[in-house]
Amino acid sequence: MSSLHLRGTVLPEGDVRDIWVLGDRLTFHRPAGDATTVHDGGFILPGLVDAHAHLGHDPATMAFDPALFEAAALAYAGDGTTLLRVPGHREPIPAALRARPDLPRLVTAGPWLAWAGLAGLDDLQTVPADLTAAGVAQALANDGWCKTYGDWEHDRDKTPQPVLRELCDAVHAAGGRVAAHCQTAEGTRNAVLAGVDSIEHAWFLTPDLLDVLAARGGAVTPTWSGFVPHVDLVRTKPEGPRKDWFLGGVASLRTATVAAWEAGVTVLAGTDSLGHGDVVAEIGHLVAAGLPPAAAVGAACWDARRHLGFPGLEEGAPADLVAVGTDPRVSPQALRHPSLVLLRGRSATRR
Repeated sequence: MSSLHLRGTVLPEGDVRDIWVLGDRLTFHRPAGDATTVHDGGFILPGLVDAHAHLGHDPATMAFDPALFEAAALAYAGDGTTLLRVPGHREPIPAALRARPDLPRLVTAGPWLAWAGLAGLDDLQTVPADLTAAGVAQALANDGWCKTYGDWEHDRDKTPQPVLRELCDAVHAAGGRVAAHCQTAEGTRNAVLAGVDSIEHAWFLTPDLLDVLAARGGAVTPTWSGFVPHVDLVRTKPEGPRKDWFLGGVASLRTATVAAWEAGVTVLAGTDSLGHGDVVAEIGHLVAAGLPPAAAVGAACWDARRHLGFPGLEEGAPADLVAVGTDPRVSPQALRHPSLVLLRGRSATRR
């Protein structure tokens, strides 16, 4: 059986190694038969990850459109993003799309699930009669995750901690994990103390909450890409509680991004995009917030893959990788110009 061969500095370890690709698997042991060298030199790292994406949803209606999903997923693959976590989607992603060998692998969480008392919701969220039962069902029906809300509007009720704790306990007992939208101090605190595994958007996190989250191996997904484009416009708005909430939340996020990493919480890079998210831009936002470049790349690569249950570049791992000429741990922008992208052992590099 013929194989592909690569040689370069393998990240994050930094050792120069030879890698062979046999179908959809990697090996560091030269296999029998012919091998075609497709990369020699530079740096090789696992495929990138967008840990918070909602691709396939029409921005005007939020309806799920398989054609939009396909186009965005192909663009992700071409950029070197080979794994997507979709924490919330209006309807199940068709099996045919999930099975496509040219589209990124998926970790899904089912519909957005909200507590019935969470006032101010739009028609995006599903409000089940039994939130706990719905969360367990979604975790089992998808890839081990359900998505819920610690809050919504700044001036409305927040999901009570006992409600979230019951949900988390039941989902954990079923072997799943819970991601929660959190953009208020009360909602974030309730979610962390209730046992939520991944705090999405992550506003108003405090050191004591980060310690709790770190102790249980939790994660934060800052989704800077969803906020940065709006900051300048919000600053022009009239003074008031809503403006204070938004700008205060973004300010708190800048502190919490670095504090989370320093506390040992896994930081995940997520674009919050309805289409093709710019993962490299999100890495740039993490660096701008104060994360070391290597840690910011890890948030979109090896650390994210580990948190989501996927290996990096190791013996027998799936053949999802990116090759670049410059060390992205020093210059993350090198990821904008991959010389090779492999997805399931097949080239996805844009020409």
